[in-house]
Amino acid sequence: MKLDNYVGVICTPCGTTLEVLPKLHELEDSVAGSRALLRKLIQASLNLSAREVGQAAIERFDAPLSEWVMRRFLDELDTVVKRGLRFDYHRLEEELPFVRGQLDLKAQLRQPPGKAHRFHVRHDVYLPDRAENRLLRLALERVRVATQDPDSWRLAQELSMRLIEVPSSRHVPGDFRAWGSDRLMAHYRAVKPWCELILNRLMPLAVLGVHQGLSLLFPMEKLFERHVAAWLRQHVLPEVGIRTPAASEALCLHLDRPMFRLEPDVLLRMGAVRRVLDMKWKRLDAGNREQKYQLSQSDLYQMFAYGHKYLAGAGQMALIYPRSAKFSQPLPPFDFNGGMRLHVLPFDLDRDELVGAERVLAGFSDRWSAVPKVDGAVLCAIETKLS
Repeated sequence: MKLDNYVGVICTPCGTTLEVLPKLHELEDSVAGSRALLRKLIQASLNLSAREVGQAAIERFDAPLSEWVMRRFLDELDTVVKRGLRFDYHRLEEELPFVRGQLDLKAQLRQPPGKAHRFHVRHDVYLPDRAENRLLRLALERVRVATQDPDSWRLAQELSMRLIEVPSSRHVPGDFRAWGSDRLMAHYRAVKPWCELILNRLMPLAVLGVHQGLSLLFPMEKLFERHVAAWLRQHVLPEVGIRTPAASEALCLHLDRPMFRLEPDVLLRMGAVRRVLDMKWKRLDAGNREQKYQLSQSDLYQMFAYGHKYLAGAGQMALIYPRSAKFSQPLPPFDFNGGMRLHVLPFDLDRDELVGAERVLAGFSDRWSAVPKVDGAVLCAIETKLS
């Protein structure tokens, strides 16, 4: 079995659980540390704020990924239930021995003589049968069957009794489209990402075991990209425009239509100055220059195309890789003809820090010294002259 860059948990039909964790360090790797790293990256991918999820909650929960996801969902659902489920009015049409609501005259006139004492009425009933509650009920049932943790199972049983009046969703995509976003649904906002995760909407590969457990596989490269993009949003100036990913340029035109779309992971723009950044989940070896530091030639070709299309052939770009023992400092810059420069930078996932960020983020953030807002080609020429 080959998983490539996927990490997560696989539950086999026989009940065996395989946990695939990211290997970031060569000697210091531990199960607890890898689990904490994976949870942190998933939270960044779900766009959860620090107020909703704290670091302490990550460190104290030492369990497989699937159990952690289910426990987070149950905790958020418990909060929603305690604050109160949202109800909605539903129009019912039925035949009753008394008048309730509005009398349906057309149906009543067609009533046979032997049933004249029965009334066709329309009335509204205030029920918790809403799209959001139906999705939560379906996710809760899957968690209740899949969890192996006694505390999670006990909480799932209790919540299931509280939601006994809510039917399960029969059309998941349609109910997610109908999920409300008004202020009355604000307390549902924290539980939605976990519900989406359990119902297999966010990750491209997820398998649900009916009796054995919940299987989740995440593309590690996508988690790394989203984590770095979330870090950038927190550290650049408010006036900096961020596109993740950018998709406005193509490699060529064919019959006057763009073909082969170019999509760098991050495009930063402030005035006329742009920066192109791309993230790769690969290991580099800064001491192995003979093997080109383990860089892929196709990655540099890709950045070359990004630079010509998004930076007009002149400016600063960066390839960002995870920091490791063999790659702890930025590599010397790679110069392309025409004033285009590529920086290869390590991102420290333990400390959440981009090493050498001043090379590409100078002027885009208060943390690093500002540079004059000049054209990218002029700025690159100045930096080359100084170096």
